[in-house]
Amino acid sequence: MNLKRIPLLLLATVLAAGQVCAQQYLRIGTGGTAGTYLPVGVLIASAVSQPGKIVATAQSSNGSLGNVISIASGALESGFSQADVASWAYHGNGIFEGKPRLNGLRLIANLYPETIHVVVRRDIGIKAIADLRGKRVALDEAGSGTLISARQVLAAYGLSEADLQPEYIKPNQAGDKLRAGTLDALFFTGGAPAKAITDLLATGIDLLPIDGPPAQRMRAASPFLATDTIAADTYPGIVATPTLAVGAQWVTRDTLDAELVYQATKSLYSAAAQQALAQGHVKGRYITLANAVQGAGIPFHPGALRFYKEMGVLK
Repeated sequence: MNLKRIPLLLLATVLAAGQVCAQQYLRIGTGGTAGTYLPVGVLIASAVSQPGKIVATAQSSNGSLGNVISIASGALESGFSQADVASWAYHGNGIFEGKPRLNGLRLIANLYPETIHVVVRRDIGIKAIADLRGKRVALDEAGSGTLISARQVLAAYGLSEADLQPEYIKPNQAGDKLRAGTLDALFFTGGAPAKAITDLLATGIDLLPIDGPPAQRMRAASPFLATDTIAADTYPGIVATPTLAVGAQWVTRDTLDAELVYQATKSLYSAAAQQALAQGHVKGRYITLANAVQGAGIPFHPGALRFYKEMGVLK
């Protein structure tokens, strides 16, 4: 044996081991503190983190639109987005019409349905979307999926932001103003039940239905919208309310390391992670392998695709 080669072999081994075991970071852009994205993101970050290998963290953000832009620019490794927003960004249509396509976006997983809520104070007699005309209505911040959904709903009912007294504020700020009587209604798109809505029950609120021809027009315009019902007593004391929902999806970009995405996806659907998700949040029960590949409007990331093919849910 050539003893002079031993140090070189040892160095090569150490370097190779370092490459295999190098710790990687995976930021997940979520949403505001009053929504569903952040608590679900915290659960997912915990589920996919692997000591010494993957450190995943959930970061509060403005939501869907801001997340896909940050992912495409490299400011985030991954994040949550409504399915329609991700598709529009990738294909350059919808709200991205005439703007540069974010065609590097890739899907990790479809997660759960996000429900469109239209919340009103019970004491001011608002019974339908049309009654919002002239009212003080919070539509959420620029960059949020809620603002996009709100604009879709208003358009379907023949209204625009100019017909309201709109406010572009976060759900928790909107909730404070609703309780104080300085706001009449708010839009919120997120998993039901949502803390942002539950916290308002003592104020006396109702949910407005989104149904009939306006809902049909919305669905015709966006294949990512599905009929939904907020079941009675999802929010105690509030009757069953027909509405629409859109898929919440975990998105990344094509340049993110395929092995990292593969390992994160595999961890998300492990038995331990599935149990933690189901116990940790109502919407965690929807984050299943069967739902993961539904409603895809953008290509899957190669790392996620590899896992889904191994599991037989994609060919």
